Amino acid sequence: MGPDVRGRADAHPATHSRAVVVLALLALALGGFAIGSTEFVALGLLPDIARELLPQAWARSHADAVANAGVMVSAYAAGVVVGAPTIAAFGARLPRKTLLLGLLVAFVVATVATSVLPGFGLVVAARFIAGLPHGAYFGVATLAASELLGPGARGRAAAFVLAGLTTANVVGVPLITAIGQAAGWRTAYLVVAAAFALTFVAVAIALPRGHGDPGATVGRELRAFARPQVWFAVALGAIGFGGLFSAYTYIAPITTDVTGLAAGVVPFVLVVFGIGMTIGNLAGGWFVDRGVRRAVLVCFVGVLLSLVVLLVGAASPVGLFVGVLLIGVFSAALSPAIQVRLMDVAHGSTTIAAASTHSALNIGNSLGAALGAVVIAAGLGFLSPIAVGIGMTALGLVIAAIAFSLETRTSRAAIARAELAGPEA
Repeated sequence: MGPDVRGRADAHPATHSRAVVVLALLALALGGFAIGSTEFVALGLLPDIARELLPQAWARSHADAVANAGVMVSAYAAGVVVGAPTIAAFGARLPRKTLLLGLLVAFVVATVATSVLPGFGLVVAARFIAGLPHGAYFGVATLAASELLGPGARGRAAAFVLAGLTTANVVGVPLITAIGQAAGWRTAYLVVAAAFALTFVAVAIALPRGHGDPGATVGRELRAFARPQVWFAVALGAIGFGGLFSAYTYIAPITTDVTGLAAGVVPFVLVVFGIGMTIGNLAGGWFVDRGVRRAVLVCFVGVLLSLVVLLVGAASPVGLFVGVLLIGVFSAALSPAIQVRLMDVAHGSTTIAAASTHSALNIGNSLGAALGAVVIAAGLGFLSPIAVGIGMTALGLVIAAIAFSLETRTSRAAIARAELAGPEA
């Protein structure tokens, strides 16, 4: 019953005018913009956050304080990891608009809490709560956009929702970072909360009332995790994006302490990363359509080489900006490749697969930020997280090769069994 219901929804999209569809898609993309802002704005404000919330550590060592403040990034990512599959599994039956509005309320409350809570521990807890709706929003928004656009449009739907995320890195994160540097990091998070509130209003007004999947059950959705290739795909997201975030989490101190540029340049570095992500998002969808395996392997190699460029060239402004641009391009192109790969191997558990992609990527976010903090705290300097990222990305490339090799052997074995069975089968 479940797959049939979902199939009918995709096969017969609601008959809405073009204006209604465009406005609804823009409302969903606005949510991606707000999520991108809340996820990445801490990266440019870690020194400011550490200075206020960890004054004793800051007085002893700026590097140690920034490394400890990186726990905020890890806490948000951990929230995504926990929330994405859980909310997707239990919320699959709900009407998509109702679920999206509930998720946006949670974003507003948790982001305001981040801004107003007094102690570091409470702020970290608020960041964890803020991460819970992240993956479920992207998964459900992608399905809602797909239903609006009609059959065969899931790729375009995912790209449209993710366009809000990449736009956030070009415009939202640098602008809000600059506001935070001028008016305080707490003000920056209030601006992010306002973006979520605006998204709530936009979705409430613009998104047509749809439906959930009445045949969905928690067991059916969770069944995807019984498949080994699903875990390989999750590992690809965790390891690949772990390499990215090991380096990018600490881009602010890399810019100021390694490259020797002023703190005011950090927003421009974030703009360049966002431009790279926008290019990668557009090119990645096109590339994935021409072969998922090849896209995964090529993008992993691209991220690996980009991190090497940043490691070697970070001492100069040109090396910094080129490295950051390339990392943005290849990491953003890798995201849809992993999304499609995970949905391919999940075999019908659509909601949880769409949401769990972001869970996997944020395992990498949390792991990379944490490992970066470890090497910085060990006194290895702000370039050391980049070296960690290179190692993690190389491991991701190995995991991809193993997964594809096992899948090929399984397919060949199945074909051989079918040939041996012959006409009697």
